Amino acid sequence: MITVTKSDLPPLEKYVHYLEKMWSSRWLTNNGEFVQLLEKRLAEYLKVKNLILVSNGTLAIQLALKAYDLGGEVITTPFTFAATTNVILWEGLKPVFADIDFDTFNIDPKDVERKITNKTSAILAVHVYGNPCYVEELQEIADKYNLKLLYDAAHAFGVEYNNQSILNYGDLSTLSFHATKVFHTIEGGAIAAKDEDLVEKLQLLRNHGIKSEEEVIVPGTNAKMNEFQAAMGLCNLEDIDEKIQRRKKIYEHYKEELSKHVKFQKIIASKYNYGYMPVCFKNLGKRDEIYSELVKNKIKPRKYFFPLTTNFDYFKKNGADLVKTYNLKEALDISNKILCLPLYPDLEIESVDRVVEIINSNVDNK
Repeated sequence: MITVTKSDLPPLEKYVHYLEKMWSSRWLTNNGEFVQLLEKRLAEYLKVKNLILVSNGTLAIQLALKAYDLGGEVITTPFTFAATTNVILWEGLKPVFADIDFDTFNIDPKDVERKITNKTSAILAVHVYGNPCYVEELQEIADKYNLKLLYDAAHAFGVEYNNQSILNYGDLSTLSFHATKVFHTIEGGAIAAKDEDLVEKLQLLRNHGIKSEEEVIVPGTNAKMNEFQAAMGLCNLEDIDEKIQRRKKIYEHYKEELSKHVKFQKIIASKYNYGYMPVCFKNLGKRDEIYSELVKNKIKPRKYFFPLTTNFDYFKKNGADLVKTYNLKEALDISNKILCLPLYPDLEIESVDRVVEIINSNVDNK
């Protein structure tokens, strides 16, 4: 079976080297040596001033919302992983959904502005598949209406826009280091923030609000990354550029071979990480037909993101059928056509050609 992705693992002896140090020191968690080292190295690699490591990308978004004490409504995209929407709900906020841009698949700034009310406190935009949002337009809107601008950059490891780290746009950005991502720490995540006071607050929030042995000054949670996760990250960071180049080669091969038959996402990054291979077919029926044909041939792509988060049952059961409430025409259209094809550094070009052959032989161009 060729799967849509496959987790990168370093040579076992590299990871064991870190494990031996942990066995010797018995320092396994609570801001250990390797967590501190990984924070430093990642901040340098990602070209950000401050990076706060956490145990997963979902908690990264949750802490970001909590740190700003937001209330009311948060405008976001329905074309995203469930976590983006779920975290807004977990924090007692109301998600308000804006449509997406047909070409980039990212949130449409014009529709964001249309959805702003006197209850809006923030915009939570997503760099979908690592492709940068229209950051200048979103910043103008956030400034105009005095809103916080937060980015879910779960897919955007190492991505740059106008030769600047994408993580330096907006008020803060969150990352996911899940095992399926371009860079991973098994589970894990991070928050990139410029405001030093906010950094201090985030550090408190990730560790129960503990300031010292006898002081707990805010109601925090347990969002700490452990040493095992950090060690995996330190190993994977060593050859990340080589892995991204392998991804690029596969991505470009797909584009060359499928260019006549599918729609590709318009990439506006000045530096991209090639984390995903999303393609759009002419309609839902054709997408599902290709999906089934690939699965029959032991190739497992993913309908990612389908359905929209607004189509999840728990919205409808609560009487909030947001697909009808909001005009999400482009998001629905892309979601019904999207398919992410297998892409990971170890994927052989021969396997890519198998995927391409099945698609090209089953696409109806009429």
